[in-house]
Amino acid sequence: MKQIDVLVIGSGVAGLTMAIKMAERHPDKKVCVLTKASKEESNTRYAQGGVAAVWNFDTDSYDKHIADTLDAGDGLCDPKAVDIVVKEGPDRVKELIEWGTRFDKDAKDYDLGREGGHSENRILHFKDLTGWEIQRALNEKAKTYPNLEYYDHYFAIDLITQHHLGRQVTRLTPNIRCYGAYVLNTQNKEIETFLAKVIVVATGGAGQVYKTTTNPSIATGDGMAMFYRAKGRMENMEFVQFHPTSLFNPVIENPAFLVSEAVRGFGAILKTPEGKEFMQKYDARKSLAPRDIVARAIDNEMKMRGQDYMMLDCTHLDKEAFIKHFPTIYEKCNSLGIDPMKDLIPVVPAAHYICGGIKTDEMGHTSIQNLYACGECSCTGLHGANRLASNSLLEGLVYAERVVQDISAKIDDIDFQDGIPDWDATGTTDPKELVLITQSIKELKEIMSSYVGIVRSSVRLKRAFDRLHILYQETEQLYSTTTISPQLCELRNLITIAYMITRSAATRKESRGLHYTTDYPEKQLFLEATLM
Repeated sequence: MKQIDVLVIGSGVAGLTMAIKMAERHPDKKVCVLTKASKEESNTRYAQGGVAAVWNFDTDSYDKHIADTLDAGDGLCDPKAVDIVVKEGPDRVKELIEWGTRFDKDAKDYDLGREGGHSENRILHFKDLTGWEIQRALNEKAKTYPNLEYYDHYFAIDLITQHHLGRQVTRLTPNIRCYGAYVLNTQNKEIETFLAKVIVVATGGAGQVYKTTTNPSIATGDGMAMFYRAKGRMENMEFVQFHPTSLFNPVIENPAFLVSEAVRGFGAILKTPEGKEFMQKYDARKSLAPRDIVARAIDNEMKMRGQDYMMLDCTHLDKEAFIKHFPTIYEKCNSLGIDPMKDLIPVVPAAHYICGGIKTDEMGHTSIQNLYACGECSCTGLHGANRLASNSLLEGLVYAERVVQDISAKIDDIDFQDGIPDWDATGTTDPKELVLITQSIKELKEIMSSYVGIVRSSVRLKRAFDRLHILYQETEQLYSTTTISPQLCELRNLITIAYMITRSAATRKESRGLHYTTDYPEKQLFLEATLM
């Protein structure tokens, strides 16, 4: 049993920024970061486009960035959260630069890109590897603090609450409190108890709930699922953002290769396989419309034409500048026999980002005491019904700082909880057939992709519910009799995420932002889809 002052679950931009700041300001406190893979692997690492921040005040302003964010969020953003992130964001980006993060520069200052939904150039980037560069800088910075400890290959299984002390805990129980987490050491297969004064969930997204996603294999919604099982409050899970342009490859890749939105901001144009533009039919901003509009347009064109992909035309762009800005994309296309300067690039929408998640306030508090959340697993109110491109890294940076501020003011008044029992694995045995787990994951992805994707309907959602219920029953039976493994835990978490997305989608009787249903093709009276 380990005792830690601050336990951070997740090592992406939000979790690691928070851990670094906590370790720096409180050298007497022990800060621990858990990551189920290596410290280099996170959703952050795969972010290509960049981080959005008002930088050039001669042409840009906070009001413009706020307006763009509110417009993309389709009426469901929390204006206070938007104001916080936009106005505090530039200072947080400056801190990243001070910590060694490199962003591309032009002759005068930083080379600011533009992406869909933005009215100005405000995207700071490092080629098409911005997330990788930020993760690199954070990992280097983290090494400098002796009181910050990494635990690689440690898989958080469940959050510890009063439930584990023998109390009945329901969603109506007041003052639910978190004391730590049960964690699987995937190297020796032992389950360890981590007790903490404060727990921060920063586990990223859940794109792996879909068959085609730009998210890495680790993005299985573990933090959100654990929090929901602990009876915490979730919100807006129906709003799943599909990135309009992942690279179409007949050989399915996991994750799908992302063709950054910055490519369209650079001047690329969406076209049909026959070479005809089509975005003018859907939005006056054409290829630079917000992601929900572009993804639905591509999906609609594919279905109308019976085609597997649409095309992205970069042939008119300057070759030298394109390769300078997007070397990874250029190299990837060439590896598949596609020359972006001569050939159209085949693209298809892919699950990319969940706008909902663990409901938090402006300081990162959740409905469970001593438990905070930040990053993609949280729902701060910034994104509303659709995330504005490149706002996610900014959100993680801003709320990491706010969480640290709040924890700093109260951590000395929090004690460790006594009497927490060790994990009880009595009656479980090693799995005899792993195919039961792997096949269930495949079924889950098919269900969600077919019935709870870009376009939904009541009939599709009902079918998804029925199929998910069968998978849930089978998996819980397996969980109660089988020795814990990362694969089994991920399956269980993905089923929980799928259930929350489907239930929230069925609750929202309107089409708004990323949630489009053929039963209500127009916006109806707003109905809050909150999971209690």
